[in-house]
Formats: sequence, structure tokens, C-alpha cells
Amino acid sequence: MKPRIDSEREKASDAPLKALARALAALDRPQDVQAFLRDLCTPAELEAMADRWRVVPLLRKGVPYREIYDLTGVSVTTIGRVARSLEHGAGGYAAAIERLAARKTESN
Repeated sequence: MKPRIDSEREKASDAPLKALARALAALDRPQDVQAFLRDLCTPAELEAMADRWRVVPLLRKGVPYREIYDLTGVSVTTIGRVARSLEHGAGGYAAAIERLAARKTESN
């Protein structure tokens, strides 16, 4: 049986992530977010996150994994992880896509 995480410990360990999310949400301009991410992350971390984000629209269009790999060079393993997150994750990818689509519609 999987051990249960103490809810108080879980809340405490979630606090740094919530603080980071608040910091990102406080930044209004894309160039400010980019500067923050460059300060926060290593080049490899930035590349990994950008690769994940890059495959999201392709997965949503139903492009096969192998074709996504051919188009982007992102590993099939990473593509699979992103696909699982899209299907069973916390909804962050979907929220971002919806917001971007809404902003695009507003600007047209």
C-alpha cells in the first residue's frame, strides 16, 4: 500500500511552488516572464520546458508521436509525458492554450 503523505507536510511542501506561481502571475509582459525564467532556470531546463510546450499544439491536433519527433526533434518519451499531462494532468496546458486563444480572438 502506498504511504499517505501527511496533509500538513504536503501543504508546507506546496508553499514554494505557490510562491513561484504567484511571482510568474505577477509579471504582465512576456519579456518580463522570459527574463525571470532565464534568471531562474538553466539553459537545459529552459530548453526542456520549451520543447514540452512546443509539442502541445501538435498533440492537440492529433499529430502522431513519430511525426512530432520528426518535426521537432523532441524525444518520443518526452512527447508521451506531455500527452499524459494533457490527458491526466492538472489542466495547466489547457488553461494556457485557452487563454492564448482568447487573447488572439480579442486582438483580431
